[in-house]
Amino acid sequence: MASGQQWVLVEMVQAFYEAPAYHLILEGILILWIIRLLFSKTYKLHETYKLTEKEKEDLIEEWQPEPLVPPVSKDHPSLNYDVVTGPPSHKIIINGKECINFASFNFLGLLDNERVKQKALASLKKYGVGTCGPRGFYGTFDVHLELESRLAKFMKTEEAIIYSYGFATIASAIPAYSKRGDIIFVDEAACFSIQKGLQASRSFIKYFKHNDMEDLERLLKEQELEDQKNPRKARVTRKFIVVEGLYMNTADICPLPELVKLKYKYKVRIFLEESLSFGVLGEYGRGVTEHFGVDIDDIDLISANMENAVASIGGFCCGRSFVIDHQRLSGQGYCFSASLPPMLAAAAIEALNIMEEDPDIFAVLRKKCQHVYKYLQGIPGLKLVGEPFAPALHLQLERSTGSRDSDMQLLRSIVDHCLEGRVALTLARYLEREERFLPPPSIRVVVTIEQTEDDVQKVVSCIQEAASAVLK
Repeated sequence: MASGQQWVLVEMVQAFYEAPAYHLILEGILILWIIRLLFSKTYKLHETYKLTEKEKEDLIEEWQPEPLVPPVSKDHPSLNYDVVTGPPSHKIIINGKECINFASFNFLGLLDNERVKQKALASLKKYGVGTCGPRGFYGTFDVHLELESRLAKFMKTEEAIIYSYGFATIASAIPAYSKRGDIIFVDEAACFSIQKGLQASRSFIKYFKHNDMEDLERLLKEQELEDQKNPRKARVTRKFIVVEGLYMNTADICPLPELVKLKYKYKVRIFLEESLSFGVLGEYGRGVTEHFGVDIDDIDLISANMENAVASIGGFCCGRSFVIDHQRLSGQGYCFSASLPPMLAAAAIEALNIMEEDPDIFAVLRKKCQHVYKYLQGIPGLKLVGEPFAPALHLQLERSTGSRDSDMQLLRSIVDHCLEGRVALTLARYLEREERFLPPPSIRVVVTIEQTEDDVQKVVSCIQEAASAVLK
């Protein structure tokens, strides 16, 4: 054993003598480098230099903090208001000038309705102005419960829940059900309140092309294949489709019957936002489900605001009792905001009374929408966007200048020209830096049942004149 070890040592010494010189030099350098790394410090201590008091003061004086917000020109449209005095009903007074109103979402003309105002006034005298508390903290009044009952009855659902702010309704409803790890399939044209709800949910968002059911089914099939790879995860992952009835940004309708078919085929839930279609579509104003003849029980949750057709404030969700009750515990806008002022709840109840007593108003509104749609087609330089039965249409530039700011300025000039002619229109406004898919600039034209044939002729004539003057 010992002789064997000696023999190995002899071979190593012999190999050392036979090795070329450059090999030995290289190995020596490597050994020295390793020793240096082992014993050297990994960092160097820098000498500290103490500033004098004067130097400190000079540095503080020179320091300029970054601005809290980016600089905005004082001429920005959002900082220069057109001031309204009086009710924004059929005629509206803007900057002291009386105009025909084609800007306010007062579809059924209930904003200045005498019956609605009397009910609101009686409620104001009985309950006072506000509530000063959320629903769970002495903010639930009898008129709130009555309004929820009436909305559920009107929509033919088991239960309804009201919110004090329209924007917060769908923005609170989505994160009440969809959480981190869940999946939401949403239309690219979804309005900003839906986008905020998606953001708050922290769910995995998959956008499909606007009203493109083939693209939606492609995403659903891809998800189905993913679920087959991990069935345990799929069992605890909830999947939702979120769409609008009438889209605020495009004024067109969702293909609800096809969506319902995909719902049952791929086992997903549907949330339907109907702020623009509630009180507008359907024989009795119940929205897209009534318009298409779809069973309302096929929709898992319907939400809408009461700030358009009902001419009040706030919003509501309706559906099955166990679905709605969950929002009373998890809907942020419901749990933490002061409840709807009783006078506005009373006004909404009276508006529902009028809608139920006179369902012909919905047919009148649709006829006027079709009438306005027909007249707005073919205006040189402008393109009409939306459905013939949509009460809020869009006029876009037929040919963009290539600059969004320039396009906005041209459309703003058309709106101002119409305002000079005593016709009130408005630009569609967006938070450009936050929109997921920013719609093109447009003028929004709102139809109400109060507008007459002469009003329609005047607005069309005014837009044509403004377009020919601005779009030379």
